[in-house]
Amino acid sequence: MRSFVTALALIALPAAADTPLDMPHLDIIPRTAAERERIAAVIAEANDTATGDTVHRFERMSAGATTSEAAANGDAFSHPSANLSFEERGDFFIGNGLFRRLWATAPASTIASDGLGPLYNARSCQRCHLKDGRGHPPENTDDLTTSMLVKIGVVGLDADPALLDAIEDYVGASAHPVYGGQLQDRSIAGVPPEYKLGITYEPFEVTLNGEEPAILRRPTYEVGSPAYGPLGDNWAISPRIAPQMIGLGLLEAIAVEDILALTDPDDADGDGVSGRAQVVWSDEFDRALLGRFGLKAGDPTLREQAADAFSNDIGISSPILPNDHGDCTAEQAECLAAPGGGSPEQDGTEVAQNALDLVTFYSANLAVPVRRDEGDAAVLRGRAVFHEAGCAACHNPTFVTHRLQDGGPQSFQLIWPYTDMLLHDMGPDLADGLPEGRASGQEWRTPPLWGVGLTQTVSGHTYFLHDGRARSLTEAILWHGGEAETARTNVQEMTPDTRADLIRFLESL
Repeated sequence: MRSFVTALALIALPAAADTPLDMPHLDIIPRTAAERERIAAVIAEANDTATGDTVHRFERMSAGATTSEAAANGDAFSHPSANLSFEERGDFFIGNGLFRRLWATAPASTIASDGLGPLYNARSCQRCHLKDGRGHPPENTDDLTTSMLVKIGVVGLDADPALLDAIEDYVGASAHPVYGGQLQDRSIAGVPPEYKLGITYEPFEVTLNGEEPAILRRPTYEVGSPAYGPLGDNWAISPRIAPQMIGLGLLEAIAVEDILALTDPDDADGDGVSGRAQVVWSDEFDRALLGRFGLKAGDPTLREQAADAFSNDIGISSPILPNDHGDCTAEQAECLAAPGGGSPEQDGTEVAQNALDLVTFYSANLAVPVRRDEGDAAVLRGRAVFHEAGCAACHNPTFVTHRLQDGGPQSFQLIWPYTDMLLHDMGPDLADGLPEGRASGQEWRTPPLWGVGLTQTVSGHTYFLHDGRARSLTEAILWHGGEAETARTNVQEMTPDTRADLIRFLESL
């Protein structure tokens, strides 16, 4: 994997012919050659500091001027970007209200709140992203999957020819002909919920130098009580916990060229780490765009991610996805016969454009908390270890966001998200077998690490990875395979004290 500074020097090289370089969802100011040089110098300074024993002068403010310096308590992920104007703060809190709104079955007395389902996973965004934090798998047989969803698809069905023409190396599975693209375990009256998720865990040991073996748990998932008939052949499911919501607007403002510059699909430098750009179809712009959001980067913009969640998780239509019946298929007669909540007052859909925009603005401006203990000696040692072990090959520490025409809160910020926004093969142990866009069943987008140390404080647990199978940061590392196998082995072979320093660094993020 190329270093970011080396990659910046190669930006003039053409990207893959089918990878779009523009960002139609943002009004950006193109960079000049002088500005690229300035950015490269700032990133180089940050990288030089990262392996030393001093704190970078801007490292404490992980999200630049948007960083929240509020108390690191249970509300740490729910504060607005610190540089919002008075008017923007008003929009943020209105968006928060919509994010928390409990939707009701149509027809209801308030048209702005009806249209739930007919099939759904939760009645509000907040029910999955509690306190805007990380979800968790069900902890007992009575615990429905409130903050965990299950995608489904059929591998090998004929893909849409338009997608194959528009996106090189497209491998995405087709939606299930009966159950759609996502399984819903809740429904309105008169419509059977699709299934009940069953999970069993098999414990196994992983060696750690100088310590007792770690006990990991391997999940097995069961699609129980399928209400609309057997699933048939060649289906695959992907259980996924809700990710934390902080810093999303900044990730959206990272320049496409900076993300593409980090790709190394053929592992030209021979370090075992490649990284590929996700490319997906945009329903909003009717064209292919770089994928950024979701565990496999399946959504190109925050607004489309919000529309996706409204449609699939809650069953709410929007101007981007206007179907009142959400993920219902032609084989689900009761679902299609249920009343919808679209109305002229809502632009013919269940959530109007202005409401979708406010939820998107809220999602874009949930602030990243300020770093804690960044100057602690153990944290600084752990930061150096993080780089030496090879973790930074995928968890790229720093970017500088685009300049925006309106000078908005995310404009031209030095940020420390610890992600390259690329797809990586994580090996068979973490595979879900469900392709998405360009991503194979073994590939996942590198998750940002900022805020990871506050998971227990905000969410009340320490479940990590895409399906929450890891119960600690150490377990999460030990599940890494594929392109991350060398880094995982390096962590296994560390002394206990060195490994503790690494975890201490991660907890400071």
